[in-house]
Amino acid sequence: MICLLDVQLHQIWCQMLKVGSMRYFCFYLVVLSLFFSIPGTYELQASQTQVLFQLRKYLEYPTSLQIWENYYGDLCSLPPSSHMSIKCEGNSVTELNIMGDKAVKADKFNGYAVPNKTLSMSFSIDSFVTTLARLTSLRVLKLVRLGIWGPLPDKIHRLSLLEVLDMSLNFLYGSIPPRISTMVKLHILTMDGNYLNSTMPDWFDSLSILNVLSLKSNHLKGSFPSSLCKIKSLADISLSHNELSGELPDLTALSGLHVLDLRENHLDSELPLMPKAVVTILLSKNSFSGEIPSQFGHLSQLQHLDLSSNHLRWLPPSALFSLPNIGYLNLASNELSGSLSHKLKCGTKLGFVDISSNKFKGGLPFCLASASGKRVVKYGGNCLSVDSHPQMRGSYCKEFNSERMKSWKWKIVEAVTMVIVIILVLSAFGVLFYRKYHSREMYRHEMLPKVVLDNSTTGVSSEVLASARFISQTVKLGTQASPTCRQISIEELKEVTRNFDLSTYIGEGSLGKLYKGKLENGSYTVIRYLALSKKCSIENLKARLDLLSRLNHPNLVSLLGHCIDGDGQDDSSGLKLHLVYEYVPNGNYRNRLSEFSSDKALSWSDRLAILIGVAKAVHFLHTGVIPGCFRNQLKTNNILLDEHHIPKLSDYGMSMIAEEIEYLEAKGENPKSCQREDLEDDVYNFGLILFESLVGHAASEKGEAFFLDEKASFESQDGRKKIVDPVVLATCCQESLSIAISITTKCISPQSSFRPSFEDVLWNLKYAAQVQATVDADQKSDSAF
Repeated sequence: MICLLDVQLHQIWCQMLKVGSMRYFCFYLVVLSLFFSIPGTYELQASQTQVLFQLRKYLEYPTSLQIWENYYGDLCSLPPSSHMSIKCEGNSVTELNIMGDKAVKADKFNGYAVPNKTLSMSFSIDSFVTTLARLTSLRVLKLVRLGIWGPLPDKIHRLSLLEVLDMSLNFLYGSIPPRISTMVKLHILTMDGNYLNSTMPDWFDSLSILNVLSLKSNHLKGSFPSSLCKIKSLADISLSHNELSGELPDLTALSGLHVLDLRENHLDSELPLMPKAVVTILLSKNSFSGEIPSQFGHLSQLQHLDLSSNHLRWLPPSALFSLPNIGYLNLASNELSGSLSHKLKCGTKLGFVDISSNKFKGGLPFCLASASGKRVVKYGGNCLSVDSHPQMRGSYCKEFNSERMKSWKWKIVEAVTMVIVIILVLSAFGVLFYRKYHSREMYRHEMLPKVVLDNSTTGVSSEVLASARFISQTVKLGTQASPTCRQISIEELKEVTRNFDLSTYIGEGSLGKLYKGKLENGSYTVIRYLALSKKCSIENLKARLDLLSRLNHPNLVSLLGHCIDGDGQDDSSGLKLHLVYEYVPNGNYRNRLSEFSSDKALSWSDRLAILIGVAKAVHFLHTGVIPGCFRNQLKTNNILLDEHHIPKLSDYGMSMIAEEIEYLEAKGENPKSCQREDLEDDVYNFGLILFESLVGHAASEKGEAFFLDEKASFESQDGRKKIVDPVVLATCCQESLSIAISITTKCISPQSSFRPSFEDVLWNLKYAAQVQATVDADQKSDSAF
């Protein structure tokens, strides 16, 4: 058009020169101005044209692109045909449709070029897709029957604007490129009639607006992708003629699904429920079993249903035949059985029915038997009582009836057996429950003879005390023989303490005053006196004391009995509680740490043995009862030593006594958080005991601030010499000392989350003792030589 205008203008110009008329010159100017005022027409970019011609070369000049030969105009202006079309917007290609004429399938395809059926051996699908990806504005790409062969490269995802991708009837093999999952604008993905032979991917839900997925006639394996059930926009799922197996999931969530084509696979589940809007269901030649769901009889939009060549059983829903839109119904070659109702109704649009090769018996329903030429009905190969259409006779139908009777008999036997088994199981559970409940009640009555009132001021209900703080299984062996905490009269206590004479007064403990009593047999005991609030529930208090007395551990001072003075009296001074403990004769750990004489000073190994014993006791208190016993007054002066230097922890469990409980009530703290804080308090306080064991009592008297100031001294050898007890330095090896210092530092960490559990503490102390024992043994062995 532009060239024509140039010729015409040239002729006008020549005529104007020949005539010399000013009038022609003005006319020329007007025409020229009109020409330049025409809106510009955009031609295809040269680079885009070059890409299209390169693609034609890669495709080895298919006949559908012969029109491009000797064409030098804009390719976007080519008229579309059934084999080729190009659409452009601006100066870029947005749609490219090419239909070739290569063979649909090859007899043998092993992943290489097949003469006259695929592109030649020189074809490179990687180079082809790389060039194709330069058409960055493509929204529709259809390359069908072009002999393209090879595994589709992942770089296809570079065409990120694609809405339609169709590469059907080629020779693609391998897997579906995973990065197609990033092409989120895809509406249609079609790769029918290829040789894709990997496992079906399950990332389709990332294609959230996908409308059509068609991968028919490939060799895809694996299960039906469950991710498809999440794509609400799906209208067509066509995966027929593959090798899918396993279960077909519930598809009711796919509210927009119209076509489901899964023919000729290996799916072997029962038929799932279908979406209400489905129009076509093609599930023939699989291994579906069970019965046809009654829900199929309510699919009002269903037009085409093919369930042939499966293992479906029993009668199909009668409503299937009368669906308002059903036109094609194929139930052939299954194991459907029973008698179709004579009153069966057929829909007005039902034009084809095939119930052949099943095991139907009886007569044929009127709407099927009287079908006119408008309806094709096939019913041969059944056990029907009809003359037309050959039916199975003799042994087949008898065998079927006998099999059905056997099946019903077995079902009845199975049902009866199941009922008997259920009754036996329920009976067994009932017996076990009764025994467990009965034994629990007996145990409760033995442990807590009286129920604690829920409105007691302790804040602990009867249920908690009755069942929560039982001794765990790991402790029962040590506590079953322990007697219930003995109730001692105040008169007996006055007798053994000579009426609490000052000569029997030992001093103040962590809680209350301590007296030493002498029994008739000459042995000694310790009596702790506590003044409690009148608000304390006596029954609750007795239950707690009973439980404390059952905490039997070799490193705990045993609680032998108690006396509650003021029981039942209106005494404004409150209750007087006396706790009777075993007497531990050899002083406390703090005093022994203060000894400097060589015969009394505790060596590092002795200190480790004492620390391990205390750690065992605390670990028992934390884990040996449910819930654990915390806030155990861990101090060096509460660690008593018996005549064999075995440590015994005293003042433990005082949090169970009324004053501590009242404190928790007053604070209104959450019990669980309190327990966690209490646990951390025990770890922290045991860390201070470790610190005192390392530096000696004299240095530790300076308090926690001293440790925080001197903690850095533990890091160096010179610092240790400065701060660590000389007795420890003289009797320890460096490795054992380092282990102890490390666990000490962790226990006294300012951040409670960094503190270790008591199990970790105990393990580290045992390891430190083992290391020290090995060094001591080696030294003795060396000295012997």
